[in-house]
Amino acid sequence: MRGFQQDRSITRQKLRPGTTRRIAAFARPYRRLLIGFLVVVVLDAGLGTALPLIFKAIIDDGITPGRVGLVEALAGVVAALALVDAGLSLLQRWLSVRVGEGLIFDMRAQVFDHVQRQPLAFFSRTQTGALITRLNNDVLGAQSAFTNTLSAVFSNMLTVSFTLAAMFTLSWQVTLIALVLLPVFVLPARALAPRLAALTRESYGLNAEMNTTMTERFNVAGALLAKLYGDPAREVGVFRRQAGRVRDIGVTQAMYGRVFFASLTLVASLATAVVYGLGGRYAAQGHIAVGTIVALTAYLGRLYMPITQLSNVQVDVMTALVSFERVFEVLDLEPAIADRPGAVPLAARAGGASVEFDDVSFRYPAASEVSLASLESVAVLDPRVPAQVLHGVTFRAEPGELVALVGPSGAGKTTISQLVPRIYDAVEGSVRVGGVDVRDVTLASLRAAVGVVTQDAHMFHDSIRANLAYARPEVTDDQMWAALDAAQIGTLVRSLPDGLDTVVGDRGYRLSGGEKQRLAIARLLVKEPSVVVLDEATAHLDSESEAAVQRALGAALTGRTALVIAHRLSTIRDADRILVISEGRVAEEGRHADLLARDGLYAELYRTQFATDIPDPGRAEGTSGRSQAGDLGGPPVGRLTPA
Repeated sequence: MRGFQQDRSITRQKLRPGTTRRIAAFARPYRRLLIGFLVVVVLDAGLGTALPLIFKAIIDDGITPGRVGLVEALAGVVAALALVDAGLSLLQRWLSVRVGEGLIFDMRAQVFDHVQRQPLAFFSRTQTGALITRLNNDVLGAQSAFTNTLSAVFSNMLTVSFTLAAMFTLSWQVTLIALVLLPVFVLPARALAPRLAALTRESYGLNAEMNTTMTERFNVAGALLAKLYGDPAREVGVFRRQAGRVRDIGVTQAMYGRVFFASLTLVASLATAVVYGLGGRYAAQGHIAVGTIVALTAYLGRLYMPITQLSNVQVDVMTALVSFERVFEVLDLEPAIADRPGAVPLAARAGGASVEFDDVSFRYPAASEVSLASLESVAVLDPRVPAQVLHGVTFRAEPGELVALVGPSGAGKTTISQLVPRIYDAVEGSVRVGGVDVRDVTLASLRAAVGVVTQDAHMFHDSIRANLAYARPEVTDDQMWAALDAAQIGTLVRSLPDGLDTVVGDRGYRLSGGEKQRLAIARLLVKEPSVVVLDEATAHLDSESEAAVQRALGAALTGRTALVIAHRLSTIRDADRILVISEGRVAEEGRHADLLARDGLYAELYRTQFATDIPDPGRAEGTSGRSQAGDLGGPPVGRLTPA
């Protein structure tokens, strides 16, 4: 049924030149296994062709003349060939699995490694589901080229060739009449194929919609939104309609499949009747032997299914090749951020490293530079080139200095911070860390030297231990506890029943905003970077949480060079220097008091934003930083505190 269900429209697709050569390169490490696999397929096909001839000999040369010894000997041969056939079947399966699973491993590992190296712009544009499909469905489709498709095509061709040769040798008249019935089965089957292919495509789409619905409703944020705004009856109704259509398509597909097999069985039975009727007449007249009729009937069972599958060989082969091409499409997208030839490790610095921007201009990459249309589910990528967002930015942060970046929303503050760890590269000018252009050092050493805490620190759905060790896998428990204590969250973690093994939940949702930020700071301390970037790390916290995070930041910034983006006065008023960013340029620079005295943009921002942002012990300034799951030390359901 696999070939019967394929979408014939796929044969109209044009493959890129060199696709088959690249496929051969992937298969090269498995060439010995593939050769062994093909040899086993040949032996298996030959063995299957030999058995009906042995049946013929048993009847014509053994039973009819009464030669009991020959009958027993040939029966023993049949039994021995059955054992050999079973062994060949197991060997064929083992070889195909070794090749297929090896290819899946190689391709998945290579695609995963390649995708990991893509810039952030790639992930901001790509549909996650489409990307995961490349790692799953398309890799499996490519793998099937060397197992199912290769095996089916080669085996079916040999089976049909050997079988027809044997049948024509035994009786060409009976064989021709048996083949006349073949269109009775093949033509209706091919007529059903487009309809079944359309149903298959629709079922894939509906299953994807159903999975999307479940994914969006079953994560913490989606479940919360559904409880606050959704209608359970409406949600169930939408899901039931989707699942109901999938059910109806499943029933139709099952019936089409039954029609297919019923037709095959019917035609095979009719052909058997023809062979027995016509062959029996010839045998009664003495033109052919009885054993010949038995052999021809046995061959019919090996003829119709392989011929039907070969009628779809173009679709099967193209399906596998297109799966390979879709994988190659991802592998051919070169990462925009990569190590230059000759890049050297950035020298480690105990007292912080300088950060310098020298006449830096920047625009975000165009879609064609970082993305694929097929991963964005669009026909053509947006050809427009984004406008420039930074214009000649120049400043220097000395080792151990704290430099704050302030300015209106969209001014370019976060963009500046992302150029330091090479999330993006400057279009013009240079960014230097420790006096070395970041493009001349290895990415691994640069990112080991730079630690970042964002306003929405992400946590994996894993233990506190695993989230901390993600920054430095070799970290010890003592070092983790030291980092947690410095981040002002050690006491709370010690009070939990599972301590470091406490699971923080999906995206850290079992933590409050302040707890998650302090855990992110602990992760930064575990990393021990020379340069720290804080991107509005206290933007969404209430006053109490902000105070705890600020104490943790005091430990995190000690002895390190820091770039701090913040709206809170408490974060930036004591900075060594403040850079006021406006429309992608450094509009003002100086200390807090000096900038206020100038009565420029900073003073205006201070009057409109910061003057009302002084922490008030009696007022919580926002609750958006606190998840519904509750504080680690609080009472709501889902807490991580002891029962």
